[in-house]
Amino acid sequence: MGFILRWLAAFVLLALTYNPTEFNYVRWARDYGSKNLSIAVLVGLLLLIGYIIYLRATLRSIGGFGMALVLAVMGSGLWVLYDLHLLSLDNTSMNTWLGLLALSSVLGIGLSWSLVRRRLSGQADVDDIDE
Repeated sequence: MGFILRWLAAFVLLALTYNPTEFNYVRWARDYGSKNLSIAVLVGLLLLIGYIIYLRATLRSIGGFGMALVLAVMGSGLWVLYDLHLLSLDNTSMNTWLGLLALSSVLGIGLSWSLVRRRLSGQADVDDIDE
């Protein structure tokens, strides 16, 4: 359940920032940000804090190579679905959602990886605090 919540939070963070609908920060800031500059800056900073938390934890747990590997596995899976004619890439809106799904998977796995590694190996991370 913990991984699903972390992945869902990453997906919400990415989707709030940009998605193919009209309800996203990028479109709102572009269209109305000049009228509500203080709100646009505040929301942008809150999103930035979310990205810093997720990216820092992901880079510390799986690193850049691990991030690339997770994206490669996701891309290969989509390629298989495309080759089996189970996935059509003609719809740009659907492609954007697939990209958000892939990126949120990277962030969700990165945030959860140290917990998975600790359960599999029985070893604690260096920065774990004894309770």
